[in-house]
Amino acid sequence: MQTDHKGESPGNPPEGTPRDFATDALTLGVVGAGVMGMGIVQIAAQAGLEVRVFDARAGGAAAGCEKLAVTLRTLHERGKLSAAQAAAATARFAPVVALEALRGCDVVIEAIVEDLGAKQALFAELEALVRDDCVLASNTSSLSVTAIAASLRLPSRVAGFHFFNPVPVMKVVEAVDGLLTDPAVTLNLLALGRRLGHTAVRAKDTPGFIVNHAGRGFGTEGLRILSEGIAEFHDVDRVLRDVAGFIVGPFELMDITALDVSHPVMESIYRQYYDEPRYRPQPLTRQMLAAGLVGRKAGRGFYRYDGGQKQAIAEAPAPDARPAAVWLAPDAPAALRALVATLGVPLDDGSTPRADSLCVVAPVGDDATTCVQRLGLDAQRSVAVETLFDLSRRRVVMTTPATTAAWRDAAHGLFAADGVPVTVIRDSAGLVAQRVVATIVNIACDIAQQRIATPADIDLAVKLGLNYPLPPLAWGDRLGARTVLAILERMHAFYGDPRYRPSPWLKRRALLGLSLLADEA
Repeated sequence: MQTDHKGESPGNPPEGTPRDFATDALTLGVVGAGVMGMGIVQIAAQAGLEVRVFDARAGGAAAGCEKLAVTLRTLHERGKLSAAQAAAATARFAPVVALEALRGCDVVIEAIVEDLGAKQALFAELEALVRDDCVLASNTSSLSVTAIAASLRLPSRVAGFHFFNPVPVMKVVEAVDGLLTDPAVTLNLLALGRRLGHTAVRAKDTPGFIVNHAGRGFGTEGLRILSEGIAEFHDVDRVLRDVAGFIVGPFELMDITALDVSHPVMESIYRQYYDEPRYRPQPLTRQMLAAGLVGRKAGRGFYRYDGGQKQAIAEAPAPDARPAAVWLAPDAPAALRALVATLGVPLDDGSTPRADSLCVVAPVGDDATTCVQRLGLDAQRSVAVETLFDLSRRRVVMTTPATTAAWRDAAHGLFAADGVPVTVIRDSAGLVAQRVVATIVNIACDIAQQRIATPADIDLAVKLGLNYPLPPLAWGDRLGARTVLAILERMHAFYGDPRYRPSPWLKRRALLGLSLLADEA
């Protein structure tokens, strides 16, 4: 690790000389030696940049650099870096004890506390020190880049440069244009992001940018489902993991990120969009936060934890019950018909169900009650089954308010007959997986509609930043834009809540038969 730098970097070209951020020798300043800041230092040093690290805490920068040096040695010991690579990266970064030591930097990235006043004050100090062609970048995740830059003498050289934690692992960075940002500055940051080994995507300065904006549907819709009493939180998690393919469910994720982090973000984005219904939080997380039930780090959130390990919630065993026969709605997909044929109960192929048949519908966006009423079925012996997603890992059976316990148990026993677990939920327009995935796709469509980012960048950013089973626009194409539109329109009609109104981007492409990734000329 180098010693403290002071003054201008040797060999810097004269002020005003255009720099190629993809290839030129660059000196980077990083303000903030916390986890995010040091993650940026690590990837920059490994990419060959000289890095100066400042932290307002006495000794903070030195401690961060020492810890990073240990990390690089550990990466070498694990075979991730050669001895030469580890030594070279360690030699490229050093702590500095005063902001003045960043005077000769080509780029300064701040990674300090998420407080607008603190960021504005820092950039005002930096502007008095650095050259006029030095780029000032903020790693803010939720604040307005425009507001950070507005009071500066040269706001055009300020942009967002939002990394995700842990920076060396999360290989995406958002380069954000404020209203006053020179487009060339953002282009330079895109080049720098790629140089640092990340996928760099471009976004307009809007609340949440791309990734945090696109992620609003997962947790908030899961909370909405819970608030309606449709299913317990652990059942929502199981369905979204096993049926829709998410790595973790929304309640597991909120426990991991902790509600003292995730709830303020939910409220902030909701308020910044002037109470946009699509992003509406639920009161439960505010109550849990007040009670200190913030998640894994507190030992209790939605789940309980022992030594950091989530305590399992047992599933109820499948009832030992079967119907005499199964009648399937005429629009039931072939996959459901084929499944029932393997479960040992005869199919009732009559135009109307026999008196001893379980009636099964397969809604797309509707609730079971609506389907039963439309088909004139006996609600006491009717259930719905999720069929838009994978039927091999878990099945979802949805009752009507009139379904009797005996018929519910018969349906549960039937669909668990081959050993696949079954989750039984109460009536819901869109079941669970349909409504969550449709909400995610719809929000991504509206990000595209608002021209916050290109469709390709939206999917790239979400793929790398959120690790969903599929990027949202591609997922909408997989399900079919018309299918997603139908789910949303039916939920909107049932609830009367503008939360579910379809984005114009989705509606037009569904009507025209276009891909949701199709941009306009």
